[in-house]
Amino acid sequence: MSQPRVERCVFTRLSIPTPFQVGPVNAYLAGRTLVDPGPESEEAWSRLLGALEERALEPDDIDRVLITHPHPDHFGLARRFSDLGATVVASPEAADIMADFEGRFEYERTYFTDFFERCGMASETADTVTDLPETYLRYAPSVDTDREVTTDDAVVVQNTTLSVRKTSGHASGELLFSYDGDESRQAIVGDHVLADITPNPFLLPPPEPGADRPSVLPAYNESLRSLRDQGFDRFLPGHRDRIETPRDRIDDVLAEHEARTENVADLVDGPTTPVEVMEGLFGDLPVTEYFAGMSEAVGHLDVLESRGAVSARDKGGIIVYEPI
Repeated sequence: MSQPRVERCVFTRLSIPTPFQVGPVNAYLAGRTLVDPGPESEEAWSRLLGALEERALEPDDIDRVLITHPHPDHFGLARRFSDLGATVVASPEAADIMADFEGRFEYERTYFTDFFERCGMASETADTVTDLPETYLRYAPSVDTDREVTTDDAVVVQNTTLSVRKTSGHASGELLFSYDGDESRQAIVGDHVLADITPNPFLLPPPEPGADRPSVLPAYNESLRSLRDQGFDRFLPGHRDRIETPRDRIDDVLAEHEARTENVADLVDGPTTPVEVMEGLFGDLPVTEYFAGMSEAVGHLDVLESRGAVSARDKGGIIVYEPI
């Protein structure tokens, strides 16, 4: 009598410590390919070296590093592997950011200081909020990308073809890497979908000065709906446990987004600033959480505006939203 086939995942998850509130990041290893190596820190490097040693690998044995998105907890150690000769693979948008991460920070700080003031935030507070991410720079040294990939490209790892798909909503230049396991369809999804955290739709600046600000949350919702219908059996996320029922988890995230959008609609009962929406949603937030709070407030206002439920106008240099 034949034995049942045992399904094996191509990638092994490595838990790498981060200094951030989200906790450890998941790096994924298959052969000599590493996905999202973690932040630049001696603690993270030591943990990663130990994990490689357990698998009879040295750091210079890694010949390719794939990056799902350009956040410090995901790409920070890529520079060390690049210096050892590894090929860095990322999207064109992520490549631009990672090539000059300090320059990207300065661009975002300049844009969001002005934007938050126009959203009704005191100038001193806006300065503080946009200065806080400067601490991230130490965990994300700039690194060049050797190969840029996007939707419909492919990467072959241990005779397995990874299909590349561009996603949107959590970070600029997000990528998903999908592949067929023994009996299932799986994907490494970065922070696009997480098991027990609703990923924050972080605000993004315009792709270039003078362009329109991206409406992140509407794009994120659309990306999730599209991903939900792709028939995946398992997600390998950037943090915490793997997701065994991807469609159900996406439905839960979309439902949470919709409930928050309805809350924001109730708060806009007359001319209302995004800061007033944030305060209505979260009360007295610590200033360290203001960027996330403003991302939520503006994101859901963007959803309502896209549906024709609210409109935005300038009122003495301040952006206010009103119900239609």
